[in-house]
Amino acid sequence: MDARGYSTSLGDLTPAQLRQRATDYIDGLYGTRIVGDQTSEPLRTALEYATYAAALHESANPGSLAVGVTAAGALKRKKIDTIEKEYFEGSGNAVTDNTLRLSAVEGLLAPFLIPDNSAPYLGLWAVG
Repeated sequence: MDARGYSTSLGDLTPAQLRQRATDYIDGLYGTRIVGDQTSEPLRTALEYATYAAALHESANPGSLAVGVTAAGALKRKKIDTIEKEYFEGSGNAVTDNTLRLSAVEGLLAPFLIPDNSAPYLGLWAVG
């Protein structure tokens, strides 16, 4: 990150801890959707840069890559006196609706991801 001109506020976290949190985030959110040979240079480079982007975000916003939510008490509309606030409904999945999506990470990994709503990736191999 230093080589690219970004400064970090590590606080109590080491660079290794930030990279691990970023790796866990990427594996958890995108792991099953990544296609391609993970030993290929383009995919390895994209994963490396995406990890640094997520680590940079985590250094500025500690704990932001981990989601802890509850759907209990979800509210669509609330009115107090003359002030009224309405919330848009989510997908019904509290974790999905509250999972942080980083545009830098999405952009770097986009060429290597199958869409969220696609069927599971199936491959056909010829034997013999």
